[in-house]
Amino acid sequence: MNSVNELNELREQSRNKVALREGMEKTDQSAIRLDVLTCGGTGCSASSSEKIIENLKAELVKRGIQGEVNLVKTGCFGLCQKGPIMAIYPDNIYYCHVKPEDAERIVEEHIVNGRVIEDMQLYDEDPETKERIHDIEKIKFYEKQQRIALRNCGKIGPEDITEYIAIDGYQGLAKALTSMTPQEVIDEMKASGLRGRGGAGFPTGVKWQFEKDQPGDEKYVICNADEGDPGAFMDRSILEGDPHAVLEGMAIMAYAVGAHLGYIYIRAEYPIAVHRLKIAIRQAHELGLLGDNIFGSGFNFDIEIRLGAGAFVCGEETALIASIEGQRGMPRPKPPFPAVHGVWGKPTSINNVETLANVAQIINKGAAWYSSIGTEKSKGTKVFALGGKIRNTGLVEIPMGTTLREIIYEIGGGCPNDKKFKAVQTGGPSGGCLTEKELDTPIDYDNLVAAGSMMGSGGMIVLDEDNCMVDVAKFYMEFIVDESCGKCTPCRVGTKRLLEMLTKITKGEGTMEMLDEMEQLCNDIKDTALCGLGQTAPNPILSTLSHFRSEYEAHILEKRCPAGVCKDLLTYSIDPDKCRKCSLCSRGCPVNAISGVAGKEVFKIDPDKCIKCGSCMNACRFGAVVRR
Repeated sequence: MNSVNELNELREQSRNKVALREGMEKTDQSAIRLDVLTCGGTGCSASSSEKIIENLKAELVKRGIQGEVNLVKTGCFGLCQKGPIMAIYPDNIYYCHVKPEDAERIVEEHIVNGRVIEDMQLYDEDPETKERIHDIEKIKFYEKQQRIALRNCGKIGPEDITEYIAIDGYQGLAKALTSMTPQEVIDEMKASGLRGRGGAGFPTGVKWQFEKDQPGDEKYVICNADEGDPGAFMDRSILEGDPHAVLEGMAIMAYAVGAHLGYIYIRAEYPIAVHRLKIAIRQAHELGLLGDNIFGSGFNFDIEIRLGAGAFVCGEETALIASIEGQRGMPRPKPPFPAVHGVWGKPTSINNVETLANVAQIINKGAAWYSSIGTEKSKGTKVFALGGKIRNTGLVEIPMGTTLREIIYEIGGGCPNDKKFKAVQTGGPSGGCLTEKELDTPIDYDNLVAAGSMMGSGGMIVLDEDNCMVDVAKFYMEFIVDESCGKCTPCRVGTKRLLEMLTKITKGEGTMEMLDEMEQLCNDIKDTALCGLGQTAPNPILSTLSHFRSEYEAHILEKRCPAGVCKDLLTYSIDPDKCRKCSLCSRGCPVNAISGVAGKEVFKIDPDKCIKCGSCMNACRFGAVVRR
């Protein structure tokens, strides 16, 4: 791309591709009358969305109308609970739970005859009028969201660069290279208030300034796409749905700090994201948006992909740098910080995917626009992966300052099956559990830390009354023990000791002294571990001890798991007054631990044979099986 004029010409030529979706008037005379967008993210691909698209193509060809419909494979729409999702424009109709066999019906009813398929449609019901709400922006899941990092996910084909350009893609880079100095770019980022979305929340512009101020011509930038928190998929979805936003953000960052090569460090377990990144990099090269003399500015920049092997510790920036250099992914002490001594020993800035997805829009729309969103110290929006015991699982992007209650109940729909909300885990293995008392906490970096948790990269796992909080702490500690690199003793040894104590408690072998020992060890690890993984590893234990100490005490003193999760503390029996002598429980037992004669005897469970699998409780229709 030799000039901004060329980019603008391509944008105008490409606008017809997205006109039906963006509510713009088409200027070409093509026969395309409908855009049919189907989610091609990882979750929906696992539910056969590729086959849905294939079947749609075949049905259109069968009827000879393939020239009238534009089929687009997009990234994630966000509402994963309803996937696969399909959107049809300009009708603004969304279908959910679409299956490959629905393709014929969709083509016949909607595309050919113009009839909306009511039983497949995604909608909410107005609580006052009881009328259906079809406007996607007014559906509760989306109504309180503000999509900046996710703005194009589900709206464009991520494998077609011209669709990104059609909705102002690469305009931020053009503006930065042709009308701003590197320092002006950094000043704009500082004024925006953007903080790192990878978890630490360090001011992005300040980080860039550190690298720019370092002497030397050889500098680097890195996109951290090593997303490893259990239940987190924010970065993956952005890369799958809008890879060019990240490439553009990296190029702007490189220009600001004086780098000419960037690395995207991404785990190999993200094959769709890697595939689309490779396509995006190739397309950007073909149009001169990567490479030499971009926009005739004299600025050269290229990007390479580095695949990680899925080590959680490589999300830590110095471990990530070691991995890029071909070494074992282990952290090193800081300082020196990467901005001074990074990859190959040269100054390096590292930002995560979500951070970079915001950059071009900040440059395009200005720091004042971005800083007007959010709270005083936490500007903009944050993407969360909402999961666990929640009705509407998926990706949520909300303005900073939105409360936990709004996310869990108004966006997420609350806990399913009328179960009582118990806690929400934010920040993954590095975070903590917050209870009903903290539900009205406005979400930002400082408030979550003050409440005993943290933002983290954006995982948000909802727990209900059926979750055992001791077991939750044990789950995260098992993860940390597996993922510790072993370099420092507090993390390598200390987390194993914590896991051993948690395991004893869940088996009924714990003592009250263990609780004090665990708390002391947690604080020691926080104070002495080398990197962020070890320093935050005790958080799930400390937060559950703080909020749910009574559950720990029940495991120790009463040898009882209040939630009925820890198998070693469970007993199953049959209430003789409710037993119908039907033998359903006996027939469902895999180890023949239940005896009795159908129609004649009350059935009994042999506790020595019982493996506590719960199959008898699932089989009994009369509530006769009791679990304690």
